[in-house]
Amino acid sequence: MNYLAHLHLGGHQPTDMLGSLYGDFVKGPLNGRWPADIEAGIRLHRQIDAYTDSHPLVLQAKQRFPNERRRHAGILIDLFFDHCLAAHWHQYADEPLQDFTERVYKTLREEEPRLPGKLALIAPRMAAQDWLGSYRDFSVMEQVVAAMSRRLSRPEGLAGGATELERLYTPLQQDFQDFYPQLQAFVRRSSKLTHPE
Repeated sequence: MNYLAHLHLGGHQPTDMLGSLYGDFVKGPLNGRWPADIEAGIRLHRQIDAYTDSHPLVLQAKQRFPNERRRHAGILIDLFFDHCLAAHWHQYADEPLQDFTERVYKTLREEEPRLPGKLALIAPRMAAQDWLGSYRDFSVMEQVVAAMSRRLSRPEGLAGGATELERLYTPLQQDFQDFYPQLQAFVRRSSKLTHPE
């Protein structure tokens, strides 16, 4: 999953949001490097990634791509699933998407001096350009895929990725609709194990 889904699944508190995002930027053992509630969010982020990457519906979605694209299909699916979540946000959240994204950006602005490495660099752009809210509009996928390709050692792996997503839009959207409620249920179960009432 990509930024929006991790933030949606990670919890409502500012530290939950931070942990949800740190998971993409903090690697290796935690061992008290960060406050306990942020580390809990990083661990949840990692659990979500592991669950997603091995789920039959996600593996099925990857199979929809041509063989030469399979190595990078997971990245495209992560981005597309964030689009589906943003486009159908009201089905999965009570809070309006704009209110949610504003809370995220406010948290990032307040924590900016303490954000780790690359997150500190991208957080201001994420807020200024409303990355999370812009996922609603499929037309931004081309820009998002292009930006993602620049982070790869072999950017050509994502060339034409947005066109591929457009071609596969209907089946991939169905994959998301089948998968996301299962992921939400997994997160609820995980949260009960780590935060019993």
